[in-house]
Amino acid sequence: MRIALLGGTGDIGEGLALRWAYHTDHDIVIGSRDPEKARAKADEYETELSSRGRDVKVTGFENKMAADRARIVVLAVPPYHVADTIEAVEDGLSEDDVLVTPAAGVKRDDDGFHYHPPKAGSVTQLVADAAPDGIPVVGAFHNLAAGRLANLDAELDIDTLVVADDFDAKDTVSRLAEEIDGLRALDAGGIANAAEVESVTPLLINVAQNNDGMHDLGVRFR
Repeated sequence: MRIALLGGTGDIGEGLALRWAYHTDHDIVIGSRDPEKARAKADEYETELSSRGRDVKVTGFENKMAADRARIVVLAVPPYHVADTIEAVEDGLSEDDVLVTPAAGVKRDDDGFHYHPPKAGSVTQLVADAAPDGIPVVGAFHNLAAGRLANLDAELDIDTLVVADDFDAKDTVSRLAEEIDGLRALDAGGIANAAEVESVTPLLINVAQNNDGMHDLGVRFR
């Protein structure tokens, strides 16, 4: 399967790209508004993987071209860019594709980090509203620490909560998630539940910042 990470030059995009390229045989495509930046990052990821004995090809393209080449399209962009990104790539999407969003609305003040959803109620719902008709949307990977994900020496042993209204799309993304060693996908219901999932992200950041030894915190449900 070919997976495109739009905004794959950023933190969460890097982590997912490296983990999928390291642990699976899926084709990884890095997308960016700047194709040269995408290609440079793809080369950087290849070098990191090669140093670990993984001779794999990672390609980089402008976002629309990256989306056109993949079945799974991950919107690894900040929440305030998701709608614009979808608009920019929608001509490259087909009904066989799945849009995945890991974004969570977060704001910061003197007291810490707080959940800050868009008017749609959640970023996942915002993506669903902006997606072309017939393109299923899945919310996943919201609560993963990007630094821990990108560090291939770090064991994960964490969960990701998955929300979607399309069962087949949810199943596909859950299976892709669990192909990453140490990551377990849990069904958190439909997109109506996305706000509860996304709101865990600022909680984890606050706990990590206020407690020694809890950098790059994750969640495991038992």
